[in-house]
Amino acid sequence: QVQVVESGGGLVQPGGSLRLSCATSGSMYVVRGMAWYRQAPGNARELVASMRDGENTKYSDSVKGRFTISRDGAPNTAYLQMNNLKPDDTAVYYCKTSYYYDTTEYWGRGTQVTVSS
Repeated sequence: QVQVVESGGGLVQPGGSLRLSCATSGSMYVVRGMAWYRQAPGNARELVASMRDGENTKYSDSVKGRFTISRDGAPNTAYLQMNNLKPDDTAVYYCKTSYYYDTTEYWGRGTQVTVSS
């Protein structure tokens, strides 16, 4: 059974930084892509950043230049480095994983990020 687990959320002051991690396991296939989404209360879930083999890395306009997605650490792990955080970045952050030869997209349960003074 595929598992996707996010970690690293918390409370941070405006202008601060956080690093989120997403670890996926349980599939017999190779990871094709990993992405971060977020959902604030009353809002739809939105794409924050994504990395997928064969495609350019994508960022939402609201986080370009402040957030960086990477997969250069532990195997089957993605990171989201978030700098210069703003109150509008407050949301539950979700990780989505896709695998080769598997049409299912797998989601984690999310990690809360709160930016407040």
